[in-house]
Amino acid sequence: MSRKAPYLAVADALRARILSGEWEIGERLPSRVRFAEEYGVGRNVLQRAMDRLIAEGLLEGRAGSGTYLRRPRERLRMVRSRHRARLGSASRAGTKERGRATAWDAHSQVRVPAPEAIAERLAIDPGDLCVNTHYEFLADGRPVQLSESWEPMAVTDGTPIVLPETGPLAGKGVVERMGSIGVVVETVVEVPRPARATQAQANLLGIGVGDLVLQIERTIYDTGGRPVETADMVIPDVCREVVYEFAVERP
Repeated sequence: MSRKAPYLAVADALRARILSGEWEIGERLPSRVRFAEEYGVGRNVLQRAMDRLIAEGLLEGRAGSGTYLRRPRERLRMVRSRHRARLGSASRAGTKERGRATAWDAHSQVRVPAPEAIAERLAIDPGDLCVNTHYEFLADGRPVQLSESWEPMAVTDGTPIVLPETGPLAGKGVVERMGSIGVVVETVVEVPRPARATQAQANLLGIGVGDLVLQIERTIYDTGGRPVETADMVIPDVCREVVYEFAVERP
């Protein structure tokens, strides 16, 4: 064993064995107790080593069953672009995106009181009524992204667009929907943060609990600086890399 942290040394040793083909894809690995004895480390050290390999996408843990060698997944590119409409599906910088979401499932609820954190993001009072929509985006029939959206009913109540996925502009997106009622969107702010998948997120995305995900907090503002929508997006890191693309402002 090397002189690095014990759990890193164990992870390196196991990784080398995995890459050498000692186990088949989908095969269950020996118990963690056995590995701990084999490497002469405590169970906590072994657990941290396994967690690292799970985060890397080499292994997957199945509750009550054990640890298995995960089937490699192609990690596709997801482009977040402020000038996509002008450049088309591929940017001048050569940024290409495959596996783009082409379908989605959505469920909306109206008159949902805004939680405190959401109210702060929307510049409204906690408890003010919103439309809350849960999305599951699909590419080739597989889930690739989750999103939970909040729109203040003070903006859309009584209009044909109060429900994002019904009515004349169903599925057209926030910019076009808001524009139809005279609300002009000017700014989108996104805050990306790394996180670990919850049980519910793992079930929906087909990944392991604790797998690395990217959470993007997005808020959309009109020309007066009023927030008209905020959303939390969840993207599985194991099969998506997120690329931000910006136009150059010329004098």
